[in-house]
Amino acid sequence: MLLASGLPNRVANHLCGRSAYLEACALRVDDIDSAPDRMCVRVTAGKGGADRYSILSPSLLALLRQYSQTYAPQRNPGRWLFANANGTTCVNIEAVQRAYQAARHCAGIVKHGGTHTLRHCFATHLLEGGVDLYTISRLLGHGHISTTSRYLHLISPQFKPPKDVDPLDLLAGLPKT
Repeated sequence: MLLASGLPNRVANHLCGRSAYLEACALRVDDIDSAPDRMCVRVTAGKGGADRYSILSPSLLALLRQYSQTYAPQRNPGRWLFANANGTTCVNIEAVQRAYQAARHCAGIVKHGGTHTLRHCFATHLLEGGVDLYTISRLLGHGHISTTSRYLHLISPQFKPPKDVDPLDLLAGLPKT
């Protein structure tokens, strides 16, 4: 499966925010848990070799369902979410990075940044939404809270988290590209 087309690229970019791009490439169909009481993505052998769960927003779930209907990742031999052309292994990391750079170019974004930037955006949006640092640390798979605390400098000192707003709703409400 090539990531050059729009839908696979959008799904991969959404997932790169929740995990490192290497982790996103290695996701399998069974790593997506869309049960209403769970709504999570399992990252196996992520940062530091540890397994963890990250959040599955309603907008990402809708994209994943559309992607699954179009590309049928559940039918490839390894059940990779993003498989290589013959479905025997996960897609090449460089393919995801090239697709991301191509999408940036098509969107006219000239600011430098790679797929890891999506993790920074994910963490920053959660902080701005009022999610505590410990929770963000767990979602990103950081072993130490000090690693996550680096994101604090990205928020304006005048910033006040919105009242009565679920941070996940803020993420789900981001524009769909």
